[in-house]
Amino acid sequence: MYCTHHGWHCVIPANRKCYQNILHESVAESSHISKIHHANTKEQNGVHDSQHEKILSVTGDGIIQSPDFPNTYPRNTVIVWRLVAVTESSRIQLTFDPRFGLEDAEDGICKYDYVEVEEPVGGVVLGRWCGSEMVPGPQVSKGNQILIRFASDEYFPSDPGFCIHYSLLQQRQSEPEAPAVMPAWMQSVDVLSEAVAGFSTMEEVMKYLEPERWQVDMEDLYKPTWQVVGKSFFHQKKSRGVVDLNLLREEVRLYSCTPRNFSVSLREELKRTDAIFWPSCLLVKRCGGNCACCSHNCYDCQCSPTKVAKKYHEVLMLKHRAGGRGLQKTLTDVHLEHHEECSCVCKNDSD
Repeated sequence: MYCTHHGWHCVIPANRKCYQNILHESVAESSHISKIHHANTKEQNGVHDSQHEKILSVTGDGIIQSPDFPNTYPRNTVIVWRLVAVTESSRIQLTFDPRFGLEDAEDGICKYDYVEVEEPVGGVVLGRWCGSEMVPGPQVSKGNQILIRFASDEYFPSDPGFCIHYSLLQQRQSEPEAPAVMPAWMQSVDVLSEAVAGFSTMEEVMKYLEPERWQVDMEDLYKPTWQVVGKSFFHQKKSRGVVDLNLLREEVRLYSCTPRNFSVSLREELKRTDAIFWPSCLLVKRCGGNCACCSHNCYDCQCSPTKVAKKYHEVLMLKHRAGGRGLQKTLTDVHLEHHEECSCVCKNDSD
């Protein structure tokens, strides 16, 4: 969309500076209208000052919403709600209405219009949201209070704004609080890499990375786009079902650290130099395979048994009789060690 004003030419909303210049030139013409607008906004919100904190006592269910929801919210507005539960053991849950839309982010950051949820103790921001592509997921307070902050600047208000449903969660005093789980996107590459490597299926990986929208992400992964065009696109390998990542994972596991058949010499295994066995070798399950996917900070990673069982095998044993009177032939049971489960174990130099 193009605009022309006193010789200015620009694109809206891509060029915010041009729009700012236009508005600044017309301040004198619209100051009276602007004052009336802001006065109505303050009166409508029930807030005497734009930075005022509105305290709400939470005894049950309720809602908080942007002014004029589900219509366009006003410009130049800052509202802070402090929700306080009636008891220390209570927790507050926030659920966003599916109708959600604020001014879009710039460079992936909500700089201009946004709604933000914060823990009052420590000032930890649980999330800041804008745009309209994704509805924020549910939020639960760690204590009995939670802050909600809405801010809009003087440009490009949007609709429908937001509406948050809050409810009270009772927590038993004897029940320990669950440890805070850091979102996947906040974890370091090393931590994230080890966590992802531990999952067995593609679905588990996607649930871990985006628990609220993993199914949507699964669908998007198999949609070819012209933004990402490689050899796999031209060879039609991007269509669903052609590349099975779960199968690739299983193929790797076949050659990784797992129990597999090994041929062992009975004389060596039993350390018997006085006897001959037939058959002289038997198949047993022993740990084998590579440990290339061991921890990134491990210098020496070895495939070791984690579950061992003793199994008996009947064989023919030959021994020289005392006094050189021929061979003694007997059927005997020998017990051999079988590895039923294996794991890559780090054997660092310091161990």
